[in-house]
Amino acid sequence: MIDDMESVTAKLCSFARAYHSNHERNKIFDDYLAYDLMGKEEYEEIGQLIEHDYNKALFDQAYSFSGMRILNKLNRYISPIPLSRAAFAERELVRFSRERGDCQYVICGAGMDTFAFRNDNPKIKTFEIDHPDTQRYKLEKIKKLEWNIPANVRFVAVDFSKDDMAMELKKAGYDPNAPSFFAILGVTYYLTLPVFEETLERIGAISAVGSKLVFDFPDETTLRDDTSERVSTLSGITESLGETMLHGYSVPEVDEALTRHGFIIDEHATPKKIQERFFENRDDGQSAFENIHFILAKRGDKFNESYYLYI
Repeated sequence: MIDDMESVTAKLCSFARAYHSNHERNKIFDDYLAYDLMGKEEYEEIGQLIEHDYNKALFDQAYSFSGMRILNKLNRYISPIPLSRAAFAERELVRFSRERGDCQYVICGAGMDTFAFRNDNPKIKTFEIDHPDTQRYKLEKIKKLEWNIPANVRFVAVDFSKDDMAMELKKAGYDPNAPSFFAILGVTYYLTLPVFEETLERIGAISAVGSKLVFDFPDETTLRDDTSERVSTLSGITESLGETMLHGYSVPEVDEALTRHGFIIDEHATPKKIQERFFENRDDGQSAFENIHFILAKRGDKFNESYYLYI
């Protein structure tokens, strides 16, 4: 049955990336290694989970899920967020690496992210941060697949309840003075803003001026009574799987939190912009979620007068 080493919602996102790569011609994001890393058994479990309306008890090893039966649910409720945010984040990472040359890419809560094995740019040194149990689970899968871990990749196990992220990163070879790009994807949905801000504080303290940070977040309309059917349905799905969305953030409070830790918003992709960039003229039923925003922020220079304009 579904393993607890990685959250079920994270596995739904991995499944969405794998299914999209395997079956869709007009790709939003091509994670062509997602299926391999999940493995056939886990892929089948998640497919059945969607088909059976997220009832884990109905999994049957002798049964195979039907793509036709899950496609509408997958494209309406599951796939749009993980596909578009990964496309957004990696596009900005590529731009950053072109501008800065040698750089560091820090993936916070990496889960089953496959960038480290898809990356063909040796100038990007990748650090995957995750809970020790989750990371151990992933490394075991990598070992079974007999994948060679690239020389420019580091796995950094961090238990935030007792470990110092900065110290663990430095032990793994992270250079606080080098240009760095941080990604925190799919995390804010289950955290209050003060808790998320603790991560912003940690990153701000160890990132050089000019470093960048990308993350997605649900806005304050997420849990309102008049929120859209699709948003409320997704919230109900995650809650039924034991992962409750706490609330959404407003753009001004996100801006203020970033400013407190030395970051300036470089790009704010609103739902409308996400729709235009990733979903225009699609015929598969996918569209941007009404409540989801992407943020690209830049580490400012606290000694620069322009920085004080934001505080």
